[in-house]
Amino acid sequence: MSAETTVPEALSLTEHVTSFAFGEHVSGACFLGEIVGFALGDGRVVLRQGEEAREIAAHSGAVQVFAHDSHALYTGGDDGRLLRIEASGTVETVADESGKWIDAVAASPAGAIAWSAGRSVKARDKAGAVKEITAPSSVRGLAFAPKGYRLAYAHNGGASLWFPNASTPPEFFDWKGSHLDVTFSPDGRFLVTSMQENALHGWKLIDKKHMRMTGYPAKSRSLSWTHDGKWLATSGAEACILWPFADKDGPMGKAPRECGVRRARVTAVASHPKALVTAIGYDDGCVLMCRLTDGAELLVRRASAFTGAISALAWNRVGARLAFGTAGGAAGWLDLPPLR
Repeated sequence: MSAETTVPEALSLTEHVTSFAFGEHVSGACFLGEIVGFALGDGRVVLRQGEEAREIAAHSGAVQVFAHDSHALYTGGDDGRLLRIEASGTVETVADESGKWIDAVAASPAGAIAWSAGRSVKARDKAGAVKEITAPSSVRGLAFAPKGYRLAYAHNGGASLWFPNASTPPEFFDWKGSHLDVTFSPDGRFLVTSMQENALHGWKLIDKKHMRMTGYPAKSRSLSWTHDGKWLATSGAEACILWPFADKDGPMGKAPRECGVRRARVTAVASHPKALVTAIGYDDGCVLMCRLTDGAELLVRRASAFTGAISALAWNRVGARLAFGTAGGAAGWLDLPPLR
């Protein structure tokens, strides 16, 4: 790895950033149209548009997990409740797990929602019908397939694929170890999990061939596919590590790319929804944007010794705005300037 990246002032976007502070860990961020939603470690959800902010006392404990679709955000807390919160501030209780923690949540573009509490995995379709299955162990990662009503859940010993509305048993993808997050490639050809060890594991869905992605100095807990599905951006190193998935065998036999190399560990990544650009957040609070075609970098937020690691990154639907939050409670967003 090279020496710490120094971004010239001419390549800085910091003057286009709106910043503020919540004073609590930012668990997640998303855009609901023009409104930016932030989930916080003290149980609050803040919906912000410009200078106006609406606070919702969502949970009696911390917001543990966070997901969203184009209409609402979903929060799960250590109070056992799963909430659906719309941009208007309307709150719906989706589930109450009677004292169990909500360990994972996922939302599909089709309006389905899934959550886990311990070994229990539940899925609710757009019509409101709920189905439940028991996993081999506690589930920390959930993801809906890009097409169809199919859910992946990660657990000890691998991951499983489940059709909630079918009577067939889940399809098991095995690999020894504890699997945490899970994600489908945008074309639905690959399934990838993060692991308790410092590695990722993947499978080709068509034949269950394994893909080992190792070499991280820390756990990789933030995963983001580029809009074309050809690269998977990941955290866990002193650079954003990008694994190639354009070929039929994915990253097997291929080395990953690195971008945004700094003397700080990457804690969050978010790929642009329309361009080959990835936003990268670090454990020193810095945020960079990296263009994958040539490795060019733009500074979004300078490192800060007081605000903690970047804990949330999110683009809006068209890629004109980027929201961020930190473990120390700082937050804000970047409004990309128009092209000249």
